[in-house]
Amino acid sequence: MNAPPAPRPIRALPDQLISQIAAGEVVERPSAVVKELLENALDAGATQITVRLEEGGVKRICITDNGKGIPPDQMPLALARHATSKIASLDDLENVGTLGFRGEALASIASVAVVTLTSRTADGAHAWELEGSHLGTVQPSSGAPGTTVNVQDLYYNTPARRKFLKSEQTEFGHCAEVVRRIALARPDVAFTLSHNGRTVDHWMASDMAKRSAQILGETFAEARLAIDEGSGVLRVHGFAGLPTASKARADCQYFYVNGRFVRDKLLVHAVRAAYEDVLHGDRFPSYVLALDLDPALVDVNVHPSKIEVRFRDSRAVHQFVFHAVQRALAQTSATAHGSVPSPLPAADTLTTGGGPLWRPQQQASFGSILNPTYTPTFSPSPYSRPGEGGVAQSTESYGALFADGSRRVAETAAPYLPQATPYVASSAALAHEEFPLGFALAQLHGIYILAQNSKGLVLVDMHAAHERILYEQLKNALDAQISGSDMQVQTLLIPVTFYADAIEVGTVQEHGDTLRTLGFDIAVLSPTTLAVRAVPALLKNADAQTLARDVLRDVREYGGSRVLIERRNELLGTLACHTAVRANRILTQPEMNALLRQMESTERADQCNHGRPTWVQVEISALDKLFLRGQ
Repeated sequence: MNAPPAPRPIRALPDQLISQIAAGEVVERPSAVVKELLENALDAGATQITVRLEEGGVKRICITDNGKGIPPDQMPLALARHATSKIASLDDLENVGTLGFRGEALASIASVAVVTLTSRTADGAHAWELEGSHLGTVQPSSGAPGTTVNVQDLYYNTPARRKFLKSEQTEFGHCAEVVRRIALARPDVAFTLSHNGRTVDHWMASDMAKRSAQILGETFAEARLAIDEGSGVLRVHGFAGLPTASKARADCQYFYVNGRFVRDKLLVHAVRAAYEDVLHGDRFPSYVLALDLDPALVDVNVHPSKIEVRFRDSRAVHQFVFHAVQRALAQTSATAHGSVPSPLPAADTLTTGGGPLWRPQQQASFGSILNPTYTPTFSPSPYSRPGEGGVAQSTESYGALFADGSRRVAETAAPYLPQATPYVASSAALAHEEFPLGFALAQLHGIYILAQNSKGLVLVDMHAAHERILYEQLKNALDAQISGSDMQVQTLLIPVTFYADAIEVGTVQEHGDTLRTLGFDIAVLSPTTLAVRAVPALLKNADAQTLARDVLRDVREYGGSRVLIERRNELLGTLACHTAVRANRILTQPEMNALLRQMESTERADQCNHGRPTWVQVEISALDKLFLRGQ
């Protein structure tokens, strides 16, 4: 057996090696160089930035801006390690308002590439140039006001590192994505991106609406909701994509904190939680959102690439973002971007110039459809398709979980609606703002409702639409019942004990008040054992150990938990699905109109709680094209 090598003496590393080690964290690949240089350009006040790449950025990265420029006497410091104009004290570090602040980027880049820095201030007679490192000589040069950083032969002196780079197109793709992220954050700045001498992207200075449409595409622009909410020192603004425009991958999600692109799990969780009622589990929303807050309330110095942040009050930030996005999504109905209409007026008061629109009639059978009286079990519907009817175990679980309160909730969930006799609407009636879904014409194959409004034809999936209506009514009824009393807790006859790691035990000890507020009584029996003594009464039949672990994880990471809400909504969604009107159920015209009116006054009515659209609009112009009218 070989003897271990003799220990080497401790020695100070040379500056060049120190810079190359630091470059390993800062300059991970060409896209990291692009990011750092773009952030420096924006910090310098640039309004026009040009990015030129060759061979995916490995051969050359040249970024030119029209910012303030660097005085010639300070150019060597710009390439020196830990030299910056952005902070000077610990207090500055705790209140960082710029994108860069460490003073490492240029020095790290210069240690693994050939860097030429050319800059000219607004009052300078000409530009100045510095090549190599801070030890080089500043020489006169030519150039417009602003700064140009030319980076060539990345990793030329560390060939082993260069072997880990991917193909030219892959590296260019990463660089282009960085440019897109930063361009989205600053729509007031013009950007030009070229690769191997060919212009790839060019965006003029504009606003967020236009810039996001240019980068994320017209599909996103046509299916997005504007968000702009503030509360105290917090403000969130931008665009959230409609659930019906979701994607199979999370590749169109951009979140910014004080103008800095971040991948923060707390913010991602908050947005995802807001979509939980309207998006299928394996789909991802698209969004461009920006959170502005006091720099003192967020720590940006927690990751080498500054892509992660830490909030002083994570729970407040999580809840603020969640509620802002949720409120925007709540308006996804036929009355989106406007006020939700008031309940339908009495039949004898709703009139137009052509006479009464609605006339009283005997109560139709659809009243029972829109009023889902709870029963412990469900019999198969004679109108159901295979797999749609029958007794559902999850519905029975609902009855067991909600016990006596379930009957009261379901019985009051949906009021009877006014009914109407068949009516051919006039143009004045169709243009009425309170009826954007128009009036029913017919039913297609027992599945779809055909309606006419001022824009053309409306197609409604009656099962999906009714499912959303029932789901929202059940949630509102249950919330109203719970808000009238404290959280109901079910004490377990035999506490459930389970093995826990040190983090879970610490979470119980640190967040005991929060857990009790959520309805949990969890005790620490030993350094490795927890006991669940009580759970919320709504979820008394759930697996206590799994539920407790999920809640502890959320409380630890987000300062609160939405596990209870998610479990509850899942059960309510199952009940709504099995109670909603089935395919092949023949509806009368008054029943179809009643469903349309309910959709207009229901939040999130544009999609069912699985994320499927409930209705689509076919414009008259689209119908004209089908029949070549006017051509």
